[in-house]
Amino acid sequence: MEGFDEEIEEPVSPTGQYLNSSSLCVSILGILESEIPIDDHQTLSLLQNMFLPINTRFSSIMVNDQNGEKKWKKVEVNLQEHVYIPKFPSTNSSLYDENLEDYMSKISMEHLPQHRPLWEIHIIKYPTKNAAGTIVFKLHHALGDGYSLMGALLSCLERYDNPSLPFTLPSSQRPKLVFNSKPFFKRSILFPSIFLSKIFNTVSDFGWSMLKSSLVEDDVTPIRSCADDIKLREITISSVNFSMDRIKEVKSRLGVSTNDVIAGLIFYGIRLYMAQMNQESSKHKSTALVLLNTRNIGGYKSIKEMVEIKKKTQSSVWGNQFAFLHVPIPELSGKNIENPIEFIWEAQKEINRKKNSLATPLTGMVLNMVKKLRGPEASARFVYNTLRNSSATISNIIGPVEQMALANHPIKGLYFMVVGPPESLTITVTSYMGKLRIAFGLEKDFIDKQKFMSCIETSLEMMITASRKISK
Repeated sequence: MEGFDEEIEEPVSPTGQYLNSSSLCVSILGILESEIPIDDHQTLSLLQNMFLPINTRFSSIMVNDQNGEKKWKKVEVNLQEHVYIPKFPSTNSSLYDENLEDYMSKISMEHLPQHRPLWEIHIIKYPTKNAAGTIVFKLHHALGDGYSLMGALLSCLERYDNPSLPFTLPSSQRPKLVFNSKPFFKRSILFPSIFLSKIFNTVSDFGWSMLKSSLVEDDVTPIRSCADDIKLREITISSVNFSMDRIKEVKSRLGVSTNDVIAGLIFYGIRLYMAQMNQESSKHKSTALVLLNTRNIGGYKSIKEMVEIKKKTQSSVWGNQFAFLHVPIPELSGKNIENPIEFIWEAQKEINRKKNSLATPLTGMVLNMVKKLRGPEASARFVYNTLRNSSATISNIIGPVEQMALANHPIKGLYFMVVGPPESLTITVTSYMGKLRIAFGLEKDFIDKQKFMSCIETSLEMMITASRKISK
């Protein structure tokens, strides 16, 4: 009973409160594509025996205590209320891609009921061009971030080739030998310069972050409608698949990280789309919020390992432990339109520079101060404005190299989408089985899905071509 009391009184983290407020309500869709038709007769038993035990938050609701503080309260879970198996109308085609797209658009617009635990599962038994069936987990972002929820997902799945073996994860680090880089050995000598640089970056980034969250908005462009009357935008969710070998080719030729290549090709693809829709907008001011995992650990941890870490450090790796980096999207100019590699260099420089500052913890301190002085709703409005004033959010999750299986269903594809932010464009990146899946949440009837996806695909082709010329 002592453990049960602790579970009842577990406080909701500040970030969890901001993400589930009157100003902001954000959820995550985790999409699993099954290689075979889905047999759902084990669903309730698997949820009861495997999913709910992962974390007490999956069987808790968010309530206010006597002091007005939000807490997680454990409740009895009626699993049938959380499981949806939709019926699609018959179609002339044997595939149901449009039906699935419309269905995901529909559930992305719906708020999770607050009177029951903040998750649900949707089992789509209809085939699409990518899968024989699709499973969509919808989880409120207040439950945890992508790292937490991927760790939870991996706790429910096993390796298809050998269930007794653990999953392995790819590395996103850059090679030790860096092509065309500056002499980093000088850093060991120039400690005063590094210190002054850190101070300058902190002041600059913190000041800019405060302005972007309050007064300064991005320009209205083909990727930012800035429709003030809509907080929860209707979106279309689409995705493209790339071979990781093609990404690694650019990475190895340039001596950068996988994330540098991905950021560069996304930024270049965005500018190509903007130029195609409105030539002048390719030079307008646009900012991407790049999500940074702030955990000081490597790789995903099992639930057992998370518990051990909490016992040893008195802190949990579960929850929402991320920060936003304001990264300007480079303008499309005569210089870089012919050499798209410049977008990778710019992305690398900006992200590394912003990591080399204390702006992120300072912003967190400001949010906590606002919460104490004016309440969590005021902090939530600050976060909402941070999102609204930018043009896009970009987040990524590393998936396993091996094929996963859920209840003997081999998982062919994996991706996720964040729904609820007040932006016209949300981009997520997932690696799985040697593939890179880039998914897009595009404001419906505003961003042209086919043209946008085509520009992202063109971006990678041009990156590969340009990198081959540089390394000759």
